[in-house]
Amino acid sequence: MTSKPRVALVLDALPAIGGGEKTLFAALEVIPQADIFTLVYNRPAFANTPVANKHVFTSYLNQLPLAQTHHRLFLPLMPSAIERFDLSQYDVVVAFSYAVAHGVHVKDGTRHLCYMYTPMRYAWSDINLDGTHSRKHPILHLAMQKFRQWDRSAARRVREFAAISHGIAGRIRSAYRREAQVIYPPVETERFTAKRKRGNYFVTLSRLVPHKRLDVVIKAFSRLNLPLKIIGDGPARKSLQKRATANIEFLGYQTEEAVAQLLGNAHGFVCAAEEDFGIANVEAQAAGCPVIAYQGGGALETVVDGVTGLFFPDQSAGSLIEAVHRFEDSAHCFRADDMVQNAQRFSKACFQRAFKEFIGNDPEIR
Repeated sequence: MTSKPRVALVLDALPAIGGGEKTLFAALEVIPQADIFTLVYNRPAFANTPVANKHVFTSYLNQLPLAQTHHRLFLPLMPSAIERFDLSQYDVVVAFSYAVAHGVHVKDGTRHLCYMYTPMRYAWSDINLDGTHSRKHPILHLAMQKFRQWDRSAARRVREFAAISHGIAGRIRSAYRREAQVIYPPVETERFTAKRKRGNYFVTLSRLVPHKRLDVVIKAFSRLNLPLKIIGDGPARKSLQKRATANIEFLGYQTEEAVAQLLGNAHGFVCAAEEDFGIANVEAQAAGCPVIAYQGGGALETVVDGVTGLFFPDQSAGSLIEAVHRFEDSAHCFRADDMVQNAQRFSKACFQRAFKEFIGNDPEIR
């Protein structure tokens, strides 16, 4: 009788619970025996989760000050840190990567797979650390040049890529000259209920960081003077609050139950970011809430224009304001059943079926 293959899951960091971490939880239901490796692990944030009772292997970065809360500060050290992990005892290694996780070294014969959220956006796009699209600072530009050289080499270590969206598959093709199948990340659609009677407020759900473009949403709704609830927290909160008018409410972090209630009662959901996938857009639809989204990124794959929401073409307040006016004129046309049915395409069950096929059909792995 052959021994059960050993499986390692490698992640860039585990600082808090978000969409990437919920993807890990869903993957662990498929391969519960897998070990976890990550550069940084904020253990208290994962109490009462599937990770809590597992031994998580970390890098030396985890011992540095601020690592659990500001791990992106240590990006220059991440390539060398990820290469130090000893994965020689594993038969299958799956990297969940948005930065360097795919750069691990494995022994000959190990099946090295990568489920990629995105090639690191600051290196492979024109986006800056503040979320704008303009010329990079010369020092950052040189640092990203060096990182891209390492990243291309690291990508060659991967046997097979999967991407969270067709847009990300295109970035993988552009950056690494590699093809990737698409496996949409899991959305817990069963948590949400579409309600017939809805409130008059708009809502958005996001980490409060620059590239999520909450500045656009706040500027637009300050001019519209329509009620807006912002769910989420992050380092940009104070600066965003200074720009907001009285009709905009910052709710901070909310429990999953509260989020389901807020989305279930909302008039419309707003997203101005160019999402790699955009789990919150799908969650809103699962709750029967139509989406007003920037016409780019993952929203093009998750929102059906005119059926489950509508798009605005520019990441500007004026473009969003025009879209909100169009939405108000046509809000009665959106059917909750259409939104719920569309959201089911991205359920956890769909992800797990595709993920099982990706890692291999060998029953000993599962």
